Amino acid sequence: MEREKLGSRLGFILLSAGCAIGIGNVWKFPYMTGQNGGGFFVLFYLLFLVLFGVPIMAMEFSVGRAARKSPVKMFQKLEKKGTFWHFHGYICMLGNYLLMMFYTVVAGWMLYYVYASITGLYHSMNNKQIVDVFKGLLNNPMILFICTCTIIISGFFILSIGLENGLEKVTKIMMLFLIVLIIILAIHSLFLKGGMKGLAFYLKPDFKKLAEIGIGNVVIGALTQAFFTLSIGMGSMAIFGSYINKEHTLLGESINVAFLDTFVALCSGLIIFPACAAYGVDVDSGPGLLFITLPNVFNHLPLGNIWGSLFFLFMLFAAFSTVLAVFETITACCMDLFHLNRKKACMMNIILMILLALPCLLGFNILSGIHPLGAESSILDLEDFIVSHLILPIGSMIFLIFCVSRYGWGWKNFIKEVNTGEGLQFKKWMYPYLKYILPIIIFIVFIIGIIK
Repeated sequence: MEREKLGSRLGFILLSAGCAIGIGNVWKFPYMTGQNGGGFFVLFYLLFLVLFGVPIMAMEFSVGRAARKSPVKMFQKLEKKGTFWHFHGYICMLGNYLLMMFYTVVAGWMLYYVYASITGLYHSMNNKQIVDVFKGLLNNPMILFICTCTIIISGFFILSIGLENGLEKVTKIMMLFLIVLIIILAIHSLFLKGGMKGLAFYLKPDFKKLAEIGIGNVVIGALTQAFFTLSIGMGSMAIFGSYINKEHTLLGESINVAFLDTFVALCSGLIIFPACAAYGVDVDSGPGLLFITLPNVFNHLPLGNIWGSLFFLFMLFAAFSTVLAVFETITACCMDLFHLNRKKACMMNIILMILLALPCLLGFNILSGIHPLGAESSILDLEDFIVSHLILPIGSMIFLIFCVSRYGWGWKNFIKEVNTGEGLQFKKWMYPYLKYILPIIIFIVFIIGIIK
């Protein structure tokens, strides 16, 4: 069967960016910035994104484009006989399932909050009542189940239509709407009375804040955030590399994707920090910033229902773009592994994914007594830990070593593939950095994640 291809370069960039752009950009990045003092955190984040996020993304794209296979088969095609790199293909497949086991549930939260904003559910509520709305959502397994199933069924239905006519077409529309929405919301937020104070906190480096929090903590926070924001390490990027032609170099394409990803993250901060400053809301309120703090802000805004609805619609698009991209990786793996057509692979995975999402979904209510990581941790925390702190860094290390080591695919093969086409190219002088320094950085991120 002939390999499916994307219809355009724009489709590839938006799909890859859609995979990278997700809750980590529009939820975690703003609250991490708030907790780490603002300006300096943003500077370190951008530096680390360029130093190691972009090179590893280019490696994933290269492996996918050279193999023209899904993650579960790509290493088999490129590895030397007698080696075992292909085992990582199965880990990639497992990692994508694990990610979706909790990500589809969180995307369901976004769907619920779009409904809550449009219907004015939290309008005119005080802080305690808004907290109760979020707790009520988590404590209601039926609402969570309906929202999660809607996300899963919608995602696989779009994929079942086809790569170009389904996934690419829908993602293009959704990502363009996402970009328009975030620009409108950011401009609106910047013109709020008192918003400039929040903007200064966000973008102006503050040595006093840096000293209070500790430069080590700020650097480590920025390092881990930059690493996890691009969704690299488990083949989610490689699959889109397998669908594109060789007209452009992959370093240039990686920079394009990273730029879009970073643009959305930075614009999220432009929305949130001026709004928080304008209404005297703590910017370091952590994960609750999105579901508890911001509804409070929208309640104070003129036409708050409209702005709240637009914001959570933007959040839903960000989350759903990642869901679609990872679902495509899962679908492609099943098609390659079990020799299924696209429609059968999608139908099988609708049922499987609903079942796999149940532990996370029920972990906030029926199974709330289970604390796998101690304290008040949930099943979601365990699944997130396995993906974010084990599979992603270890997977990135494997892609890196596979591309630079003579025991893997090898530097010469990688350079030939990554530099094919027009655009920015990897240079020979980068080899020592990629082979010796970058693995140490990834190892540090891995150890930090385990310790935390």
